[in-house]
Amino acid sequence: MNTPTQLVIASNNKGKLAEFAALLAPLGITPIAQAELGVSDAEEPAITFVENALLKARHAAQVTGLAALADDSGIAVDILKGAPGVRSARYAGDNASDADNVDALLRALKDVPDEERSAQFHSVLAYVRHADDPVPIICHGRWAGRILHSPRGQGGFGYDPVFWVPEENCSAAELSRAHKNRISHRGKALQLLAKELSAHP
Repeated sequence: MNTPTQLVIASNNKGKLAEFAALLAPLGITPIAQAELGVSDAEEPAITFVENALLKARHAAQVTGLAALADDSGIAVDILKGAPGVRSARYAGDNASDADNVDALLRALKDVPDEERSAQFHSVLAYVRHADDPVPIICHGRWAGRILHSPRGQGGFGYDPVFWVPEENCSAAELSRAHKNRISHRGKALQLLAKELSAHP
């Protein structure tokens, strides 16, 4: 496998794109947001992160002719049976803001005690060399923590302000970007991807 120097990222999420740029730079890969290449958002009808990531990656590769990388990620809260899950970005509605989604999650967990607020961030990366790639690379990163009762911190995006990271004794939104990239679900998934790409130059 030849590692590309350019890679279309099947996302227009600015937070995700910034993380990808930082995490892919050491590999000599320049990520290009799909919007810059005229790629529309793919439908995400599946109920798993893996299926949605593959759909998005193949769509971006089909339109651009480039290798593509897609991330389908979200937060799964145990007491909510894994919700918001694949609907994390749309938990409060199709056009919900990050703040709307956080508010919806906090309402769903109202009066739930700390010991029952366990959750995990999940990031599934799907890398395809071309749209019909029969052997895509799939990498799954997990990040365990719990949901706070109110937001803390000004960094990050999405559910970061209410995601407590026990080993760091702070919320994900209180971590520096560099440190978050090393320990987060997406960081872990990208580290796995880097190993795969390095092993097959």
